Amino acid sequence: MPEARPRSAAPPEHSHISVYQKAHTFFAQLKTRLGHSKRERRHKSPGRQESSDYAADLSSEHSTPSTASPRHRACNRTVDSPLSRTCGDTTSSPGGSPKPRAPTPGVLAGLDLLPLTSSDEISRRREHALRQHSFFQLRIYLRRGHGLVAMDKNGLSDPYVKFKVGGRLIYKSRTIYRDLNPVWDESFTVPIEDPFLPISIKVFDYDWGLQDDFMGSATLDLSTLDIGRNNDLTLALQDPSRPEICLGEIYITATLYPKTQEDKEQYFQKNSRIQDVNKRLKSQIWSSVVTIVLIEGKNLLACDPETGTSDPYVKFRLGNEKYKSRIIWRSLNPRWLEQLDLHLYDDGDQQLEITVWDKDRTRDDYIGRCVINLMEMERERTYNLWQELEDGAGSLHLLLTISGTTASETISDLTTYEQNYREKENLLNRYVWHRTFHNLKDVGHLTVKVFKANGLAAADIGGKSDPFCVLELGNARLQTQTEYKTLTPQWNKIFTFNVKDINNVLEIIVFDEDRDHKVEFLGKVAIPLLRIRNGEKRWYALKDKKLRSRAKGNSPQILLELSIIWNPIRACIRTLNPKEEKFMQTEMKFKRQVFVRNVLRLKVFLMHFLEIGKFFQDCFEWESTVQSFAALVVWLILCYYFQPWMLPVGGLLIFLKQYVICQLSGTPQVPWDELADSDIDEEDEDDKEKEEKKSLKERLLAIQEVTQGVQNAIGKIASLLESIKNMFNFAVPYLSWIAISLLLIATCVLYLIPIKYLLMLWATNKFLRRIFRPHVVPNNEVLDLLSRIPDDEMLTYIKLLGVSLSTHLGRLSVIRWYLQLDYKDLKLLSSPDSADRRPHPKKKHKAS
Repeated sequence: MPEARPRSAAPPEHSHISVYQKAHTFFAQLKTRLGHSKRERRHKSPGRQESSDYAADLSSEHSTPSTASPRHRACNRTVDSPLSRTCGDTTSSPGGSPKPRAPTPGVLAGLDLLPLTSSDEISRRREHALRQHSFFQLRIYLRRGHGLVAMDKNGLSDPYVKFKVGGRLIYKSRTIYRDLNPVWDESFTVPIEDPFLPISIKVFDYDWGLQDDFMGSATLDLSTLDIGRNNDLTLALQDPSRPEICLGEIYITATLYPKTQEDKEQYFQKNSRIQDVNKRLKSQIWSSVVTIVLIEGKNLLACDPETGTSDPYVKFRLGNEKYKSRIIWRSLNPRWLEQLDLHLYDDGDQQLEITVWDKDRTRDDYIGRCVINLMEMERERTYNLWQELEDGAGSLHLLLTISGTTASETISDLTTYEQNYREKENLLNRYVWHRTFHNLKDVGHLTVKVFKANGLAAADIGGKSDPFCVLELGNARLQTQTEYKTLTPQWNKIFTFNVKDINNVLEIIVFDEDRDHKVEFLGKVAIPLLRIRNGEKRWYALKDKKLRSRAKGNSPQILLELSIIWNPIRACIRTLNPKEEKFMQTEMKFKRQVFVRNVLRLKVFLMHFLEIGKFFQDCFEWESTVQSFAALVVWLILCYYFQPWMLPVGGLLIFLKQYVICQLSGTPQVPWDELADSDIDEEDEDDKEKEEKKSLKERLLAIQEVTQGVQNAIGKIASLLESIKNMFNFAVPYLSWIAISLLLIATCVLYLIPIKYLLMLWATNKFLRRIFRPHVVPNNEVLDLLSRIPDDEMLTYIKLLGVSLSTHLGRLSVIRWYLQLDYKDLKLLSSPDSADRRPHPKKKHKAS
């Protein structure tokens, strides 16, 4: 008989229901005790699973791994994907059935219910959701890089990253030195108005003193990011010119936050308020700029008793602004050549305090001080001052200018300027020819009207600049006020300069003022005073720092009007005197392009001399009978009838020849500024990146090719000069006595025979030598003698060889060394010039 079933036992098909009921009761009691509804929802048992696929997508994360759908398991990965937002969390309803959780802020509505196969529909709805927001904030966390390419010779790189949007740099990371797996750990936040504009990410290798090397780039598409969530991305670096090379990866985390229209307006209002405050602070607080050039000091107090010198430096203080110069070590007559700008306030202190200190290990020693009252100084004028130090000894040499005035009632404002004809007549009378010797140092008077500029480059992040204009004539330096947040500034200023040298060049430079009163170059124009056309109001093109091509921007130019009145006789006298030293000059550092250009400039003149030498050589070799005979006759006539006054006449003939050529050719003289405009514009960013891609080895090889000829030429000149010195030092007595004999014979010949007959005999011998001795080798007896005299390097080798041969052990060492040398090495030692004739392979030493 079948075994009787217990009455208390539940039917098999309902046995699991009682278990769930007990669990439900247990968790209800736990909820009552703890009072944490969120934890209770996470642990409450789920209800019956729906059969639909959409119900499976909406099932909660509390399902066990055995019952969870594959799609649900795929959505629980830690790596974010474009479809990760479709797996939203769910919670159970009080009745046990699953219900969808409230959508997370930033998740796109409607994408949670889409099937996996509708990628086009997802992209369409994602674009639609992005267009619903007019403003975003993007936060990028630059974590690290992995497997970057080595760009340096040590097998490492010094990488840094640039982020650009639409060609505009928005962030630049710090440089990690000597690492192919750098860890930056940096983050930044930028506003985004167009999320469909990709972000360009470029990695460069920092090179000291050279152009940085390009290491790869990647593109970040903001439209693929999950809005409001952290997107961990791995970007592979690529280079279009090297598609087959793996350039490594960088790891970033990008988060795109949507903002409302109110947030956008509030953000830009806040920025505009900050900009207005900065503009007000910059334009209204200070009224003038005090430009100081610290040149040198004389006879300062000695504060170091051990050395009898000092280590001086200078401190400047004007109101709340301070400046400290660099330290000149161990000098009582230091030379700084530093320029600084301090700002003058209308209601502030007008006393410029200057103190000089001696740098010491423990406490700096006081040397002296001086005070300059700026109220007594005229504006828009450069003062050359020697200030004696109080409470000490010595003096300071300064150039001081107060310019850049913002007040409209100043004398330099064009809006209120009215030309005084009586003043113009006084200027004309001052430089009239019959008053030439009244004041020889006063050469002329220059008037410059600076109206406006346009097409300037945007130096600030907001697409604007804060331009001001600086005018330099010799050591005189004046500047306009700063016009804020504009690319078309209008200065409307007039400046005057006392001309000390008519050959000077007026330099007008446009700068952008940044925070802490730092400047950024925007353009430059250089106008020689002799090229000025009086009263002509015209646009001048702004160039780069080298004045070779246009400056950055939309064809930047500046509107000027120049007038100069000068005395030609005073200018001529000043031209024949030493040129005034310009104290502030940019230090020229070594650059490959500059070096190559200078070598090519010198090569042009060398080629002319070589052509002249080849012409004389052809005359001596009778390549053309008529040419050689005519050259011989002309030489004999010149030598016989030569007088010293013929030398300047020869120079006049050269001028006459060039003048006739210019008149006959009829080529119009191109204005100096228009000629510069014809040059190509400055290379764009792509060309610079191509230059950055060049390896360090290629650049060094390019330098080596250019410097090889210079190196050999310098070596030959040095050897020749050392041979002349060793000839007089009796380094080789036999050759020295030969030179003495030749000098005695030359003295007697020059004493007895006039030099013009000697020149005629020398030329006749040179011209007729090829006729009477056809197979003779052309030579120069003096150079042939000097080639036999050793230079210092050869003398050093001979001395070492002589010391070695003086002892028995030394002789054995020298013999063994000679046995180990190759034949080519011995030939090289015997004739050092053979290395210059042809390249030799690597020396291979044989075993003894």
